[in-house]
Amino acid sequence: MSDLLPGQDSIDLQDFLKLRGVVETGGEAKFRVQGGEVRVNGGVETRRRKKLRRGDVVEYAGQRLTVEG
Repeated sequence: MSDLLPGQDSIDLQDFLKLRGVVETGGEAKFRVQGGEVRVNGGVETRRRKKLRRGDVVEYAGQRLTVEG
């Protein structure tokens, strides 16, 4: 499964969470990210439009997901 579209080198954190099905809506993604519940590459990330690239690791609700290209 590829998280990035052809020719795309990044995806917004909120879009990644929705794409992977760990949140149901953009509003939920915004709430979870801005609430400090999401970690990217080991650090808490509160920017919902944080650009993720291939190989970045996202942790949320006990899940550990790697951005795949």
